Amino acid sequence: MKYIIGLLFIASVGSIITGFIYKPEPIAEKLIGSGVIGLFLFVIPLFTYHRWKGRKVNDYMLTKENIEKMRDYQDKKE
Repeated sequence: MKYIIGLLFIASVGSIITGFIYKPEPIAEKLIGSGVIGLFLFVIPLFTYHRWKGRKVNDYMLTKENIEKMRDYQDKKE
């Protein structure tokens, strides 16, 4: 999965850079646009899914239990 994400990232950034190199050509804007769309529609969601796979979302939410844990930690720290 990480190799696919890396390959898509390199392809998107390469497309953007190539578009800036060929700026006066009419295809340049399409290259830049396709690179940006590739980043935001494919690379970022795949990366987010890959990094959050297998984690509990409740551990990162501000619930009553987590607030109590933080308060206990602060009390213990002092």
